[in-house]
Amino acid sequence: MARPGGEEADGSWAAGDRDQEQLSFSALLDDSAEDLYENAPCGYLSTLMDGRIAKVNGTLLRWLGRDREELVGREQFSDLLTVGGRLYHETHFSPLLRMQGEVNGVALELRAADGSRLPVLVTSVVKRDSSGEPLLIRTTLLDARDRRAYEQELLRARQEAERERERLRRLATTLQRTLIPPALEPVPGLDVTAHYHFASSDEVGGDFYDLFPLAAGRWGFFMGDVRGKGADAAVVTSLARYTLRAAAVSDPVPATVLANLNTALNQQFQDDEPRFCTVIFGLLEPEGGDRGFHVVLAGGGHPPAVLLRADGTADYLPTPGGQLVGVVQDAQFTTAVVELRPGDTMLLYTDGLTEARDLATGERYGDEALLDFVRALAPVSAPRAVQAVTGLLDSFGEGLDDDIALLAVGVPRRETPA
Repeated sequence: MARPGGEEADGSWAAGDRDQEQLSFSALLDDSAEDLYENAPCGYLSTLMDGRIAKVNGTLLRWLGRDREELVGREQFSDLLTVGGRLYHETHFSPLLRMQGEVNGVALELRAADGSRLPVLVTSVVKRDSSGEPLLIRTTLLDARDRRAYEQELLRARQEAERERERLRRLATTLQRTLIPPALEPVPGLDVTAHYHFASSDEVGGDFYDLFPLAAGRWGFFMGDVRGKGADAAVVTSLARYTLRAAAVSDPVPATVLANLNTALNQQFQDDEPRFCTVIFGLLEPEGGDRGFHVVLAGGGHPPAVLLRADGTADYLPTPGGQLVGVVQDAQFTTAVVELRPGDTMLLYTDGLTEARDLATGERYGDEALLDFVRALAPVSAPRAVQAVTGLLDSFGEGLDDDIALLAVGVPRRETPA
């Protein structure tokens, strides 16, 4: 619909409307420049080079609960800070500003009129004249209360997480120590030494060992390694340890002991994820006099024992054909027989030893390297064998990513009469 006056009148109206809009926009800009300074979402402050406040915006005054007349020309910027903030300003902030001409994002605290503290992030820039001489310092202050609250909450959450982690670490350590004997009972005529390396203080490992007396002067011993780590592994470890001891009391034949453990694991975890372990079980029987011990071993998928002879030779004592314990219901286990004579030592270990990684080469340590190592030791007593292997473990450093158990039994050499 045409406006009265035709096209010319319509064009004049449109032009006049645009002129009025431009005038209003210009006026808005003129008003907003001062308003932006006074009511900005941050504090603005200008100080002379001696620190006296020359100009301050309304936002900062409201934060502080102060009047402009109290501050301008009367106080210095450092007077607005807490004692600690004033000290930092004088010793660090101000000298750095003089050297660099600008300091960004420094955390300080203002002291309000009511005594409360206001955390702020401070950025200051030196304004210079055309000849480069400093005139004044312009400072912007950002309210950091939300940030401080966030940081404090983050710190609180981190401290709580650390306390929880420490609690879990103590729990894991306590649980782990209940799964291995605190000390092995001495066996007459035999040196026995054990060692346990914990790969992590946060997780319960699955390695276990024990040595205990049986009837008729015989002794049972075992070493095993449960699949996995954590609480699930601890359940299997506990079941395995007590089942092995109970089965050995009932029927100490090594292969039968492993068969009983296999049955227990299959019955306990048949409907869950398979829980299995490697185990080597042995029966020690003294032969009388100073002749040593008769040893019968049964292996269930466990690394073979190492036999270090008194004559300086050393080799693995394999139990071939032994299957993992707990995988199938009719698992078969084989036995090996050995005579431990004076000066002989037998070493049992878990696979964390041979699977340790050499950080220099990135390669696994391996069975052959272990055999070369023990051959260089033989002949050696049980305590010295464990001591040497413990030193080997230390040499791997961060290359050890699994728990490792060691158990050495050895017959002491006969004392030669003077």
